[in-house]
Amino acid sequence: TGKGGERLVPRTHTSGVQVRYAESHKPPFKIIVPGKVFRNEATDATHEAQFHQFEGLYVNKTVSMAELKGTLEKFFVDFLGPETKIRFRSSYFGFVEPGVEVDVWYKNRWLEVCGAGLVHPHVLKAAGLDPKAWKGFAFGMGVDRLVLMRYGVDDVRHLYSGDLRLINQF
Repeated sequence: TGKGGERLVPRTHTSGVQVRYAESHKPPFKIIVPGKVFRNEATDATHEAQFHQFEGLYVNKTVSMAELKGTLEKFFVDFLGPETKIRFRSSYFGFVEPGVEVDVWYKNRWLEVCGAGLVHPHVLKAAGLDPKAWKGFAFGMGVDRLVLMRYGVDDVRHLYSGDLRLINQF
């Protein structure tokens, strides 16, 4: 419950870290931070209703989709190897415009690993920034899915089982 008694719900698809940082710092800035995310979805081998993600936010006078794409491609190739196949698909996320989903070829199929896009002007304004003066890009990628791909874990639910045999492998 909020200060005025109103009911509050955790943000979905992103944590509160990026917006809190933007509200309390003057641009230009670049951050990469961990954050906890909650979603209303069924769990399976690659999905959990709550998870941690790495989030990035870059705000400067000029920011482009090319910079966002280059940043993410560089990360995934460095993290997963030079043969990594990546694709960008347009998608809707309420806090960016345009928005993209980033997929990585994994186990003979595309697996979404990241949501991203250019920060929506309304989000910049809500953070106290002039959207005519400042632009930004943002992304969020699930740590769990990165672990799946990097270490060959076959089911994300294993990461939450508390089984020390799995944990001790890392």
